[in-house]
Amino acid sequence: MTTFLFRLPAYLTLLTALTLITTGCNRNAAHPKGMVQNPKPNIIFILADDLGYGDLGCYGQKVIQTPNIDRMATEGIRFTHCYAGSTVCAPSRSVLMTGQHTGHTTVRGNNGIGGVVGLGGAPGRIPLLHRDTTIAEVLKAAGYTTGMVGKWGLGEPDTEGLPNDQGFDEFFGFLNQRRAHSYYPEYIWKDTSKVVLRGNQNGAQKEYVHYLFTDYALDFISRHKNEPFFLYLPYTLPHDEYQIPDMGLYADSTHWAAEERAYAAMVTLMDEDVGRILQQLRGLGLDDNTIVFFCSDNGAAQFWQGRFDSSGSLRGRKRDLYEGGIRVPMIIRYPGKVAAGVSSTLPWYFADVLPTLASLAGVASPDNIDGTDISPAFLQNSSNWELPERHLYWEFYETGYQQAVRWKHWKGIKRPPELGWELYDLEKNPAEDHDISGQYPKVVARIDSLAASSHTPSPYFPADGEKMQQKH
Repeated sequence: MTTFLFRLPAYLTLLTALTLITTGCNRNAAHPKGMVQNPKPNIIFILADDLGYGDLGCYGQKVIQTPNIDRMATEGIRFTHCYAGSTVCAPSRSVLMTGQHTGHTTVRGNNGIGGVVGLGGAPGRIPLLHRDTTIAEVLKAAGYTTGMVGKWGLGEPDTEGLPNDQGFDEFFGFLNQRRAHSYYPEYIWKDTSKVVLRGNQNGAQKEYVHYLFTDYALDFISRHKNEPFFLYLPYTLPHDEYQIPDMGLYADSTHWAAEERAYAAMVTLMDEDVGRILQQLRGLGLDDNTIVFFCSDNGAAQFWQGRFDSSGSLRGRKRDLYEGGIRVPMIIRYPGKVAAGVSSTLPWYFADVLPTLASLAGVASPDNIDGTDISPAFLQNSSNWELPERHLYWEFYETGYQQAVRWKHWKGIKRPPELGWELYDLEKNPAEDHDISGQYPKVVARIDSLAASSHTPSPYFPADGEKMQQKH
């Protein structure tokens, strides 16, 4: 297969300063060993899109094949109580980038009040602002070269939220998350310039964008192998539309629906490319000095009930604040620094990623974050560490103002106000099918207090009471 570089001369024009025609862009290339390692760890954060908690073999999947990610879990630590920043794309990524939960972060939903006009023709795309401090800015200040490849969703053209204005030295991918629904877009972005995909013009489907993302990611690693780098790789797989050029292992599964075959093939393709990234790290001699994270941005978009059971045994899916909507797979691999084959029930979430990466890089975090450095939970040289008592918080707006709190083993969910708080004991009832709010009024009161203290008003995402105040 030829690489996208040869098919896109306009792309080469944009990148004349970069040596992009390298073995790093060949999908079957090998690399020399013995490269000089950096004193600070390289950091790669791979984010799947709408991958369910139960979609990986190492999390119980029986049908979809994910051998490389499963091997990554045996070589690192697998968390079983890690949570996304939100139950949909944009706010989850905003929490990830800023270390602030959805009661504080700027982008709290896919659509808000004001903002720029999106593909649907209405305003509502809220960008990150200059005052926001991102992971990329923190790591860049620590001497890292920062790159982002894939789906951004936190700033449209001519806004303050562009990746290059939020700490990324290099950006290659989608700005608008709705445009990222197609795997055959007519164009994507390189920094602030459009890259026209000539093979996808006028409805043609010749340039599968996921291939381009992995090729660029491999090239980024190759070009920056002699300096500390941070690569944020938010893939668009396996978000719908369910499109893939080759059904691969599932081509003969003709008793499945077409979308089922495509979904499985997309997950397996992503797994193959995770394997290619890990193989390249070994080939470049970077394996022992690179920490790799793999997770999903929220719960599964579909249950695929009876076929894949993508939420596993959890209740809910994307757009729910039940566990199936926000609990996600999280694997961390760091050879020699993270114990292999370990499973952890530590509850943590995307707000913790920024302070954790800052700690790994040896720099301080911003003061105004909600997250906690959880690196002592997975680094082998850490001992006698306990996570301070705290709560995890979410709010969501699409179907009426909702809140959720995890405090210790308790989980509270408040759907539109007339329904009040539901309460679940996640140790005894992880499926959240037995509401015990009536039995524990003091716990409910505590959770209600935590939720109230966690929310600050937003002009872009007003809560129900705040909307009433605005009307008057």
